[in-house]
Amino acid sequence: MEIILKKNVDKLGYANELVTVKPGYGRNFLIPQGYAVLATPSAKKAHAEIMRQKSHKEAKMLAEAQELATKIEGLTITIATKAGENGKIFGSVSTVQLAEAIRKAGFEIDRKSLKIKDEPIREIGTFEAEANLYKGVKQAFKFEVVSE
Repeated sequence: MEIILKKNVDKLGYANELVTVKPGYGRNFLIPQGYAVLATPSAKKAHAEIMRQKSHKEAKMLAEAQELATKIEGLTITIATKAGENGKIFGSVSTVQLAEAIRKAGFEIDRKSLKIKDEPIREIGTFEAEANLYKGVKQAFKFEVVSE
């Protein structure tokens, strides 16, 4: 079954891509949830026109994402949180706190595009995360969790 994605779907594709999925997955999940539309001949024509118009916009967005990736490459983000005497923090550090710390550093990255390696973070130290900035543009960076 061919569908046109309306939103980015993890491990499947990006918005405005034409992908082939199993019929049950498309009919029972992707289409009802608003992630995709059925790829009929008229939908394919409309999709082709939209893609033609968006091609130059994509090039600009790709360049911006690559520029942002080079800026955050050597960046180390610091997240302050409450911790006990033995270095264990109360709760855990998630992408929400990481996105907020990145925003304070002057960069705008959506928390949904952040992946923390070795999640959940429940102790003080230096850890790695990865930002999926655009199609094929991923950048790893370090962040440090310190006690307040």
